[in-house]
Amino acid sequence: MSPSVLTVPRLLPLTGDVGDEPCPKALLPISNRPMVDYALSWVEQSGIKDVLLICPSSHRPSISHYIHSESPLSSSSLQVDIQSFDETQELGVGTCSILRHFASRIQEDFVLLPCDFIPPPALPLSKLLNKFRSEATSDGAIATSCWFESPKSEKSTALDEWGSHSQSYPIVWDDYTGTLLYIDTLDNTDKNAEELELRMNLLSRYPRAKLSSRLQDSHVYVCKRGILDALQRKTELDSLREDFLPWLCKVHYQATKRSKYGRVLGLFSNFAARNTPMRHSTLHTVSTTKIKVPGYNQSTISSPVQHGRELGYSVPPSPTGPDNVCMETSSLRVCVIIHREEGGYCVRTNNLPAYLEANRHSINDTSYTLPASPQKRALIDAKASISPDSTIGDFTKVDERTAIKKSVIGKHCIIGKMAKIVGCVLLDHCVVSDGAKLEGSILGRNTRVGSKAELVRCVTQGGYEVRDNESYRNEKLDISDWGAENEDPNEDDEDEDSDESNEEAAQ
Repeated sequence: MSPSVLTVPRLLPLTGDVGDEPCPKALLPISNRPMVDYALSWVEQSGIKDVLLICPSSHRPSISHYIHSESPLSSSSLQVDIQSFDETQELGVGTCSILRHFASRIQEDFVLLPCDFIPPPALPLSKLLNKFRSEATSDGAIATSCWFESPKSEKSTALDEWGSHSQSYPIVWDDYTGTLLYIDTLDNTDKNAEELELRMNLLSRYPRAKLSSRLQDSHVYVCKRGILDALQRKTELDSLREDFLPWLCKVHYQATKRSKYGRVLGLFSNFAARNTPMRHSTLHTVSTTKIKVPGYNQSTISSPVQHGRELGYSVPPSPTGPDNVCMETSSLRVCVIIHREEGGYCVRTNNLPAYLEANRHSINDTSYTLPASPQKRALIDAKASISPDSTIGDFTKVDERTAIKKSVIGKHCIIGKMAKIVGCVLLDHCVVSDGAKLEGSILGRNTRVGSKAELVRCVTQGGYEVRDNESYRNEKLDISDWGAENEDPNEDDEDEDSDESNEEAAQ
């Protein structure tokens, strides 16, 4: 099994360049730990040893330096091969385009996951791997995906100025067989926002299918290698979530798509030979049913068609029946695992509100204590007030009479006297001057906040400077805005006056 971790430059303005230095999303911290560490640790715990990490070319040096020098995983048995793609070439930014570009490096079944997925302890990657192996062996399923219930967020983070939370689109799945049947897309919503169109043959085959609009895609997929071959043929598709996965779900039950793409996806695979013990097991709930497939001879397709005394339950084939009455074909199902909210906090930090919530949640189970090292302890003034549900990075200085509550402060920051910080995330090397007030904000790396300045529910690009006594609310502050504000409005007039003076002197 070969896992591929994708890192893409989204989460502006936090991922905006700081001068000439890029700020990769994969290295943005959650509770002072780069988010890519969560994904790599998840992979390592499953027993997988080799990882292909794909990132933009400009991010490769900093990500490579961290993984091979600073990360706790640098001394582990995990082998990380970092590959990059050039954002200036004619390569789409969608996952499908990136996978097509690197398909030659993936020669076996693989796991695809993003750098921003934070799984709970109750959802190990091995759970998805075991589901995939079991279903692929029993009836030729081609993929396993994972969806999770959206965590409830505080109202203060749902800001239009920051961008909305991740949208949840309706999906349809069969809970009994664990089959993902239909994924609604943005295009379908634009065409008909009030109704969901499903085929009758789908509902007749899965009469107990479930529908939900509360689930989010984790973007974690365990896939057969043949999926990359199908991607090479579907060159018009760019987004895996919006384009390819909704299409792939339909191959299982739409005869035309099976006929056209069945062979490339492994319709006639060798799963039948390995499937004999499963088909003879009384615990096996998936039966084979004869279905006519255009372009092929009459064959049995391993399909979870319900029959017997009660809908939703299948009767295993007789162990005395012949095994080779007719050739078996793979079901080409997309399996699904649903993670419920009560099973533990689960989130994708692919937007600013989710990133802030992930940091807030990470400190719920922590209790801040003064550093054990005398050198680090000396940087925290005895008169500073730091709540237990906060985290302070190494070598950060906190001055007297400063109050910090429910916040994550990065490394090497300087917090002045009488500052107040509530519900914030400060990345490394930030400077907060005396008397400044911060509430519900995210400060990018190297941000400087002037004396008595006030930020309420704001997010800044790295290197941004807030001047003394300035006040902002519900804003996304980036360097271009700051640079424009520092331009002299009379500069053009002065240039014109200077030109006129030169002309008069010439005359």
